[in-house]
Amino acid sequence: MSVAPSSELSELRDILAQAADLARAALVDLGEEGVGAYLGVTADDSCAATHRFEATLPGYRGWQWAVVVAADPESDHATVSESALLPGPDALLAPDWVPWDQRIRPGDLSPGDMLAPVADDPRLVPGYVATGDPEIDDVALELGLGRKQVLSPEGRGDAAQRWFENDFGPEAEMAKAAASTCGRCGFYLPLAGAMHDSFGVCANEMSADGHVVHTEYGCGAHSDTALPTGAGSPMYEAFDDGAIEVVLEAEPKAAAGSEPETDEGSAVEKGSASTD
Repeated sequence: MSVAPSSELSELRDILAQAADLARAALVDLGEEGVGAYLGVTADDSCAATHRFEATLPGYRGWQWAVVVAADPESDHATVSESALLPGPDALLAPDWVPWDQRIRPGDLSPGDMLAPVADDPRLVPGYVATGDPEIDDVALELGLGRKQVLSPEGRGDAAQRWFENDFGPEAEMAKAAASTCGRCGFYLPLAGAMHDSFGVCANEMSADGHVVHTEYGCGAHSDTALPTGAGSPMYEAFDDGAIEVVLEAEPKAAAGSEPETDEGSAVEKGSASTD
């Protein structure tokens, strides 16, 4: 039986250190499965110690069965206090639990889902609140003030940073390879308000259709893109069928006493081929 290192045995009494069999028997009596090799004992205090056994249960790699035994200073035997299945130093553990509102990511929202903003969301600030006066409220709606909350400067800054760094920003590979930018494209619809100078929406169905793009983004479907000039491919010369060499076989000689070959059609065809 292995025991804890000497540094841990300074307070471990013999009556506690020698209770490994008692600890294993307690696990067996409780009907615990997967009790493997004995791993050692550690002192909890002068009256208690913990014996550990390897757990061989499927899905619990690196876990240990721990049994706490105790003995009063005047006692001549130990008793079992409790047992538990605990992770060891190299145990396979589930990741820390994260609340659902922190796990959700862009793209997780599907039809029918409801997602409320967090309380006191710093991205939103109070907007215009209706007064009940039709003349005032109608004018406010025309000016775009009919919302209870609007984006705060922080909210706009967060959105602008995401749009700048995404696949339709100026640092995208497509933009680096483009000859011109969205800000000069006829398919570019600039946004209003504070985003006007930097962002717009692409209206080209063959490109980033419907996506917010940076004014310095660009692609090969720019409205000023010119069609290629010339015809054919300059990499290959035209095929010259006159360069074919025609090889004719000699007419077989007629056998003695036989009539000569009368396949005039064949002779004419071969002759014409030779003079072509």
